Amino acid sequence: MQKEKKDMVKKKKHLSYKGALLSVVLLALLACLFAGALVVLVDPFFHYHKPLKGFPYQVDNQLSQNPGMAKNMEYDSVILGSSMTVNFNTNWFEELMGLNTIKLSYSAAFPKDQANIMEIVFENNPDVKKVFLGIDVITYMGDVDQTKYPIPEYLYDDKLINDIYYVLNKDVLLNYILRPIADPEPTDLATVYESWWTEEYYSEEWVLHNYTSPEQVAEETDVMQYLEAVKKNLDVNICPFIEEHPDTEFVIFFPPYSILFWNNVLKENHLDATIMEYRYIAEKLNVYDNVEVYFFPDREDIVLDLNHYADYSHYHPKFNRFMTECFVDGTGLVAKNGSSEGKPIDEYLTHMLSMVEEFDFEALLSKK
Repeated sequence: MQKEKKDMVKKKKHLSYKGALLSVVLLALLACLFAGALVVLVDPFFHYHKPLKGFPYQVDNQLSQNPGMAKNMEYDSVILGSSMTVNFNTNWFEELMGLNTIKLSYSAAFPKDQANIMEIVFENNPDVKKVFLGIDVITYMGDVDQTKYPIPEYLYDDKLINDIYYVLNKDVLLNYILRPIADPEPTDLATVYESWWTEEYYSEEWVLHNYTSPEQVAEETDVMQYLEAVKKNLDVNICPFIEEHPDTEFVIFFPPYSILFWNNVLKENHLDATIMEYRYIAEKLNVYDNVEVYFFPDREDIVLDLNHYADYSHYHPKFNRFMTECFVDGTGLVAKNGSSEGKPIDEYLTHMLSMVEEFDFEALLSKK
């Protein structure tokens, strides 16, 4: 009898533990279902739908939020490029060109990054009117499949099964749903991704303080060395979109890095190869009827004054405004063959080359 009682007690304890475990599992499942439903409902990465009215969305993750914005936002033009494009205000494009523009910048973007987002743009908005694409020549020397950072594939493809990495993502729930609810300061999409530098950072003193000149390289880079990679990147990642969308106008522009960028080029001994790269890209893209190319690296009024920069390449937002105005009035336009509008690319390059070769880098760097 005593043994039977002990067995009964053990059985009850076992059932009690089993019931408790089952309750924990059910609660965990319910919590996951609730969290997943909340992510789908709010959709802070815009993966399933456009923003809910009134929710204070935080937009600060280019890799994760750009594809959803490209897929579900309403727009008729798009700004693409690296950190050289983050300080464009999309309201300027409405003001000056009547365009409803979205900014989809990727810091330090490679051509493959541009191709990834353009694929989503054109798949979901094939009638987009204009694409404003900033080109950083240094990134076009990379591999055609190279991206700056690994992309979250589950946000770039159409496979529902891997959406679990988004729907049940603790960071998404805490930082992009609960935190905005607790501290509701929605991101202004007109200025999304804008740089953190305030006015005091745009100074020669600050730039020189943080700049280190490279060591001199003795051997000069062959003038044609970069072109094979550049050609592949254009042929694979850029030109197919231009060719497949003849009714979309592509506004291509080269940003104005500071004169210190050219000190790097001279020290690393690839001046002629870099000039050739600019020429090749401009000529290759300017052949298309639906492309305009703008050239800003030879703007002495910008490039030679380090008070316009926060580091050796990133310029003040007022020059993003300036370039927007140029897209309207044609300042900096590279002329197509046989056209009287703009100036030939070689005219810009000759001026840029003389600007670099005549500049007194020693005097500037002595201020450090």
